Amino acid sequence: MRSTAGTVEQALVAPRYLAGGGDPGWVTVPLHRAAGWSYGHDPLMPRVILTSPDQQAQLRIDPDPDDPWWTIRHARNAHKPAWTATFDARTPVEIIAAFTDALTDPSGPANTGADPYAPLREAKWDTSRHLYGLASPDGIAHVEDEGDQWLIETAVTQQPTIWRAYFTPGTPTHLITAVTRSLADQTPVARDPSRIPGFARDHMSVNTRRVPATGIASALEERVHSLAARLADPPASPSIPHRPPATPGHTR
Repeated sequence: MRSTAGTVEQALVAPRYLAGGGDPGWVTVPLHRAAGWSYGHDPLMPRVILTSPDQQAQLRIDPDPDDPWWTIRHARNAHKPAWTATFDARTPVEIIAAFTDALTDPSGPANTGADPYAPLREAKWDTSRHLYGLASPDGIAHVEDEGDQWLIETAVTQQPTIWRAYFTPGTPTHLITAVTRSLADQTPVARDPSRIPGFARDHMSVNTRRVPATGIASALEERVHSLAARLADPPASPSIPHRPPATPGHTR
């Protein structure tokens, strides 16, 4: 970002699904620092692997142009099957973060019967341009399900696909709903003006502004602090009825 006297130029991009990938640290740093995911380091391999404290979930970033860059896997347990979620390189980090934030939320799902289509319907997505699922008003993004598996795809007509996200059968629906809620969110996302992708430029709104450099630097710290607070303040347990003290003379 271009800096002038303590300020930097920042671009606000909408719709967010066209903003490009962004900084991977928006996802990985909170997973490590706020949720306690551990990482292995191999200086000879250009990849990131983070593992949850219970060893049940793993995030992997592989910069492979022929495969999804982001892969999140969860192992099978006694009650649920294994599942996998993948995101292509150009998936905005804010959308991936919606998934990982919901995954690491210690309070668990607010609604186990969440409907991933609900946030899209509220945002006026419809089925007019696709036989299955729902399409964004501009027709660029669409979401569809086939049984228990879900696909998100963004593409401009007669252009290559911009990015895809795929969720295998067994992926908890409240996690997919967190993604569709972020996907439908009309709030612009911040990007470095020099790194705004050229694809679909005619279909996006870009507004630049100058902001304090300290604000850019502190945004991630504030995010880490906010997510860490969830672990510091777990949901209150159901109250246990108070038991009166034993009456004297009735002890064994």
